[in-house]
Amino acid sequence: MARHRNVRGYNYDDDFDDDDMYGQSVEDDYCISPATAAQFIYSKRDRHSSFTEPLEEEAEEEEYQDEDKSKPSCMTLSAFDQARLYSCLDQMREVLGESVSEQTMTDAVLQCGFDVAKALDFVFKQDSKTNKKPVTQDAASIERPGKGKSREMPSPDIQIVPKIAKLTVSGNKQTMGFAVPSASELNGQGVTVCTRSQAMDDTMDEADNSVASPSASNTSPNLEDLTSTPSQGKSAGKSKQKINIKEELEKRQGGKQLLNLVVIGHVDAGKSTLMGHLLYLLGHVNKRTMHKYEQESKKAGKASFAYAWVLDETGEERQRGVTMDVGMTKFETRTKVITLMDAPGHKDFIPNMITGAAQADVAVLVVDASRGEFEAGFEAGGQTREHALLVRSLGVTQLAVVVNKMDQVNWQEERFREVTSKLGHFLKQAGFKDSDVYYIPTSGLSGENLTKKSDIRDLTSWYQGPCLIDQIDSFKAPQRSIDKPFRLCASDVFKDQGSGFCVTGKIEAGYIQAGDRLLVMPPNETCTVKGITLHDEAVDWAAAGDHVSLTLTGVDIIKINVGCVFCSPSEPIRASTRFRARVLIFNFDVPITQGFPVIIHYQTVSEPATIRRLISVLHKSTGEVVKKKPKCLVKGMNAIIELQTQRPVALELYKDFKELGRFMLRYSGSSIAAGVVTEIKE
Repeated sequence: MARHRNVRGYNYDDDFDDDDMYGQSVEDDYCISPATAAQFIYSKRDRHSSFTEPLEEEAEEEEYQDEDKSKPSCMTLSAFDQARLYSCLDQMREVLGESVSEQTMTDAVLQCGFDVAKALDFVFKQDSKTNKKPVTQDAASIERPGKGKSREMPSPDIQIVPKIAKLTVSGNKQTMGFAVPSASELNGQGVTVCTRSQAMDDTMDEADNSVASPSASNTSPNLEDLTSTPSQGKSAGKSKQKINIKEELEKRQGGKQLLNLVVIGHVDAGKSTLMGHLLYLLGHVNKRTMHKYEQESKKAGKASFAYAWVLDETGEERQRGVTMDVGMTKFETRTKVITLMDAPGHKDFIPNMITGAAQADVAVLVVDASRGEFEAGFEAGGQTREHALLVRSLGVTQLAVVVNKMDQVNWQEERFREVTSKLGHFLKQAGFKDSDVYYIPTSGLSGENLTKKSDIRDLTSWYQGPCLIDQIDSFKAPQRSIDKPFRLCASDVFKDQGSGFCVTGKIEAGYIQAGDRLLVMPPNETCTVKGITLHDEAVDWAAAGDHVSLTLTGVDIIKINVGCVFCSPSEPIRASTRFRARVLIFNFDVPITQGFPVIIHYQTVSEPATIRRLISVLHKSTGEVVKKKPKCLVKGMNAIIELQTQRPVALELYKDFKELGRFMLRYSGSSIAAGVVTEIKE
């Protein structure tokens, strides 16, 4: 079961529909044999076959082969192998752009037996050994790979426009096409804009009927110059230019700040219904779809769950009537762009809830105002206390408490005050400031006080505060760590259409551009970012705070797991099995001793571990050492301990990366402690 689901944008029916075979692009909707495909491949060898004498061709061919017998030639291949070669070259061009010459890629493909991955590794290794820029040929001195000798290009006005592999998305299908730089970009360099086939035809005709001038090669811009300026800020391979991330963020958001919001609370408090109705009132769900949900929920005997089905989309969630995964979607307020995460409330799915809370900036705590229901969630065994404690331990400081189902108690002010009084005392003990906690009475089923202030007299007589959407809009957005090295923790890994695969997760620090190289820890593998998707839209870059989906190449999907951290190769994250941490013990009755087994929940990782040493007990306020080498730890203690995990975990110190320095400890289905990493041992 996936840890995260993009509930609004992914179509699972299109997975693995196409077969990847040589001579056929995986994006085509029809089949074509390699022999037939060879008819459409441009061959300069056949260009002038009808205009030369057979004996002259044979003589030229023998002379050409004598001059360069050591180099492999694509013209000696069969039609089937030529189709395979051109398919491999197109795939390599997507990764390398125009930074490597076509001859170099051709040699690599032929030496590696038409294996694209091996050919890419061969090119990268060759480039790292030489530490030189790939050699590019001037347009005035390009050799003809066909029969006959090479001819010089006489005219500087006639240029060969290089092909640029471009991935275009149309609906759910992806197609591969060729695009050329725009006229405005090329006219500034004095270059005539034309298609690839037109440029080749015109150039070859000119070469056949004229003699090259000595100054032609000096006045013609080479292929590297044509591709040095990326089109519309999009770059590939080593020619990619860096962006001013702060300016780009201001342009993209249009003045709106990004905020990650998680919805938490006890099971059956009405979280999914509340947020589903909010999305419907905001126009993110149309009336036709909502009517469909109402009819289907009535047939299933769950008429009151219609709005919950907006976020609970899997069959098992709808059948059981509970949220199991973290559902994710997006909506906008007047000043914010909100990424909404609907966390499960059932005790069995606390690990999934921790995954969502670890990626949140602010939280909405939903409680049931009904008699007996609030008490069941708030007292021992309920999830209201545990959820509030978990989000505070994971760095959330701003909280909106939604007192839901107020219509079932006739909007009584006394009941609202009773609920908020009990919660307020506990939240203060958990570490929330009174000024950062807000209380809003609502009804998720009827939609009262969600997107506009209610006009019900029983409520307006004693409540004049904001509605839910206004309160969400008033949250303060945190400061993003865009200046720090890139960090992303994978929350889901899946195979996508095409040659690569995708990982999803929240960018905790730094920023990423298409074409960047990344290091994956702990497997210590490198990969290339082929594409970036943000809220179902393909983008060229993404920054800290964005929930993105990265399409990767150059690494095996088997080596990538949920919890792997993607980082900058120049500033990698450390992977360790032993580290020290400062922990706060929760209300846990069993004394914690040396050798105590626990489960570490760190970002999207759940890893078994053992408390290897109890180093010291600290004072809660000052942090001074009260006792060294304690025998055990009991509830309420603040201590330094050493933990040993079974497998390496990618960690950061809390002082360097607060987002990646927090973790939770659980034992036997209960959260027993929260901690921060203070020292990485190995």
